[in-house]
Amino acid sequence: MTSRTIVERTSDRELVATRTVAAPPPLVFEAWTKPDLVMRWWAPRSFGLTFLSCEIDARTGGSYRFVFGHPASDQPMAFFGRYLEVSPPSRLVWTNEEAADGAVTTVTFEEMDGRTRVIVHDLYPSKDALDDAIASGSTGAWPEQFEALDDLLLPRA
Repeated sequence: MTSRTIVERTSDRELVATRTVAAPPPLVFEAWTKPDLVMRWWAPRSFGLTFLSCEIDARTGGSYRFVFGHPASDQPMAFFGRYLEVSPPSRLVWTNEEAADGAVTTVTFEEMDGRTRVIVHDLYPSKDALDDAIASGSTGAWPEQFEALDDLLLPRA
């Protein structure tokens, strides 16, 4: 089966993931900003991650902190940053501050006849930073994450 998620490098510093989900923008936006919902889809199962905690203050100037456990590590892994822009239900922009070369992520939610086209733009500070992220495999999670988002928004009988 072919993924309905398109992930492409659009420049030396930018990676873009696109997917249309069968839910309206307000519901999709909520799935990206409510901790109890994010914890149900964000962590790709194939990575072996377990969500330990999820804090989200989804407002311009607010912050987020995701903490994961992994069987290969004694220490939890934290991912955190600040929201630079929160415009419900159409746009989120946040920093990724767990590393000095973290990307700035912009997500847009576009209405399409009751569905939502989600576009994720990760802008890295340098070509090397994006090259390193791709080499680590961390940028390859989007297709699996979007499948889990679909499952959350449209539970199957």
